[in-house]
Amino acid sequence: MGGGELLGKKEIDEVVGVLERGVLFRYGFNEKRKDIFKVQEFEEMIAGYMGVKYALAVASGTAAVRVALASLGIEPGDEVITQSFTFVATIEAILEAGAIPVIAEVDQSFNMDPKDLETKITNKTKAIIPVHMLGVPAKMDEICNVAKRHGIKVLEDSCQACGSSYKGRKTGTIGDIGCFSFDFVKTITTGEGGMVVTNDEGMYLRGDYFQDHGHEHRPDIPRGKDSKSITGFNYRMSEIQGAIGVIQLSRLDYVISQQRKNKARIKDAIGNINGLEFRELPDKDGDGGDTLIFLLPESQMAKDVEDILTKGGIETKILPSALGWHYIGNWNHIISRLNRQMGKEAYRRDMWPKSDSILNRAIAIGISVNMADDYIDRIITGIHKAARLVLG
Repeated sequence: MGGGELLGKKEIDEVVGVLERGVLFRYGFNEKRKDIFKVQEFEEMIAGYMGVKYALAVASGTAAVRVALASLGIEPGDEVITQSFTFVATIEAILEAGAIPVIAEVDQSFNMDPKDLETKITNKTKAIIPVHMLGVPAKMDEICNVAKRHGIKVLEDSCQACGSSYKGRKTGTIGDIGCFSFDFVKTITTGEGGMVVTNDEGMYLRGDYFQDHGHEHRPDIPRGKDSKSITGFNYRMSEIQGAIGVIQLSRLDYVISQQRKNKARIKDAIGNINGLEFRELPDKDGDGGDTLIFLLPESQMAKDVEDILTKGGIETKILPSALGWHYIGNWNHIISRLNRQMGKEAYRRDMWPKSDSILNRAIAIGISVNMADDYIDRIITGIHKAARLVLG
């Protein structure tokens, strides 16, 4: 659960400070708030940590993806390529922008398959959204090379990989624009909340306007007389969220180091089990460490292993326990909407056979910061037991 495990007095003190100043809104009221702006401070800290010029705090990770699409100028009818395995919010944000989601397969990294990505590009493709799933970076060199050849922008959905990296660069900072989530189960949390990061001033300003009803945030005039040039919506982050974020960010490196340590202990202890295959890591040193994934030879075996683990009090994470929320092949409501939108049967649940095979053979074990030694031992023992029973 990452940062949610570490909520404590420092966060409480920051929130109390906001309440005592009496300004929960991120803009204005300078005298009353004593010129203390916690959301702005959080943005500056994120920009520094990520090594980017601009960071824009918003209300959620979903909002971050939607705002980033606006920053890129995505319009109704544009095609945006993302991947089959992601949280439903990635697709929802594309739909909210009026764009058409085009879905690429994932490979055994459980992230976008760069080879399949290239087959999905058309003259209507305006953006590519690789998603760094469950803490592991996507194959960004290959994905960015494809995008560059075709002149397409890259929006990194790093909502599940805050603090992870790829070849020395933080995920979310490698493409043209990136997004993060700070909901309660993410690497760091503000309860809800998200962030958009970029080095492009134009993209930053469009996103900044869009997330606040089109306000251009001119410091020389009162907010009520602010200028505007685009329509927007309300995706603002509150000062309470910003205050919590300031403290949580200071914990991020510790969270990742602890998760990596706990994951390595389990992975090393089950690495000799014949028949188990681990997830591919495009950059093992950049793994955020919050999830351990292994695959079984057949989907029924994965179901059997999950059942044994569950009966032993060992929880799985997304795979397979919440795959219904993370794989487009299970989203009949979205497939039906897309087909109505296209006026034909353009989407079917069997269109991603590679993803289907990989995802339905997978078991994911959630890794937390404060894992008790006896629970880690129970996970190791439980996986060995399940392997003996299922694999023989």
